[in-house]
Amino acid sequence: MITLTACAGNEPPEHTFDVAPYRHKGHVVDCEAFKAQADAQAVLRADGLDPNGLDRDGDGIACPNLPGPTDKKRVHRDFMTDVDGAPIIEPIKPSPT
Repeated sequence: MITLTACAGNEPPEHTFDVAPYRHKGHVVDCEAFKAQADAQAVLRADGLDPNGLDRDGDGIACPNLPGPTDKKRVHRDFMTDVDGAPIIEPIKPSPT
């Protein structure tokens, strides 16, 4: 079981969420499937390629409109995204002239 926790400082975890059912499974959920933003963020953190489209604008924050608890620590995404936030794996080649 893989869990990610949201915590502040050295205190005990405030919230625990099991991300194993969502890691590297492809598109299996969307934002509406989560009760809290921190849960969606944990899934994004576990799989930064974001096959579920939880970070549609590519800013590293999953499902920002969900209620708390929240986790607003951005996930670094070192790839380009298209207008829908989907990762662009292949480099964009200029069209032949």
